[in-house]
Amino acid sequence: MRSDTRLSRVLHVLVHLACDSGIYTSQQLAEMLDTNAALVRRTMAGLREAGYVRSEKGHNGGWSLSCDPAQVTLRDIYKAVGITHLYNLGINRDNPHCLIENTVNDELDVALKQAESLLMERLSEITLSHLCNKFKENNS
Repeated sequence: MRSDTRLSRVLHVLVHLACDSGIYTSQQLAEMLDTNAALVRRTMAGLREAGYVRSEKGHNGGWSLSCDPAQVTLRDIYKAVGITHLYNLGINRDNPHCLIENTVNDELDVALKQAESLLMERLSEITLSHLCNKFKENNS
């Protein structure tokens, strides 16, 4: 099963925007991500609706950051991207009357919720500014 890389890809773009304070076209961002410009526009539209980026049309237009990178966390971006399933793990519900299946499902459900809670907590601690600073630190 394929991994959902939307968060990683969006963060890649946002760190470029945050670190460079520049404007990038959908085509330029698509080339960075090895994808197509239409996919970039769809993804960025959700971030625009959330208030994290803006877009300008026409000559010298493109995407730019419209938020303070020190105030935006990875959890904020995670929510804006609209990822619905954190893990590819699933719970089997073939036989809802089986006590063993129900026991296994209950325990897996608790474990997955705990793992998601820990991840969301950590994502809340990391800002776009932090990623930008780490990037600069690693490349100096």
